[in-house]
Amino acid sequence: MNPSTLATRSEFRPQPPVSLLSPEEARAALPQLGNLLKACVEDGAGIGFILPLPQEKAEGFWQSRLPLLESGEAFLMAAKEGEEIAGVVMLMLAGQDNGRHRAEVAKLMVHPRHRRKGLARKLMTAIDGLARAQERWLLVLDTVTGDRAEKLYPACGYSKVGVIPDFAFNSHGHLDATTVFYKDLRG
Repeated sequence: MNPSTLATRSEFRPQPPVSLLSPEEARAALPQLGNLLKACVEDGAGIGFILPLPQEKAEGFWQSRLPLLESGEAFLMAAKEGEEIAGVVMLMLAGQDNGRHRAEVAKLMVHPRHRRKGLARKLMTAIDGLARAQERWLLVLDTVTGDRAEKLYPACGYSKVGVIPDFAFNSHGHLDATTVFYKDLRG
């Protein structure tokens, strides 16, 4: 992990119930993270997986993200209910020299039994603070067109760029469009 990432981790303090997971905490939470991913995909979330999604594959996805967390190229925020991870969101830093001002918001998910508690909004607020701490002021994301999350992003200050038809297969194997959003944190 680079020294600037260590300094940022100690300086950035999200508000409970949201916390920034260290790579070690994420590694220890692989079963919970896998359960969360599996539950969201089974509930129809368009987050890159097609049913059926075995627990091993769900945990394997998070395992594959650990090197990015360790290098400081990505960060994982978690919202907890007690000891359970109820929701997560990732911040993926653009690594290109000409993109040091931007990051992608990825894999926002809240377990179906923890929805409608404001956790997604709290995670999005925390990701803004983390992006600022990383000196990233332009955030981009995409979501399945028509998904419940599509309404969340404008409420969190994101502007719609447009829609790409037939962008990805959903969890049931049918093509869905995606809506692209951005947010400028300078304003």
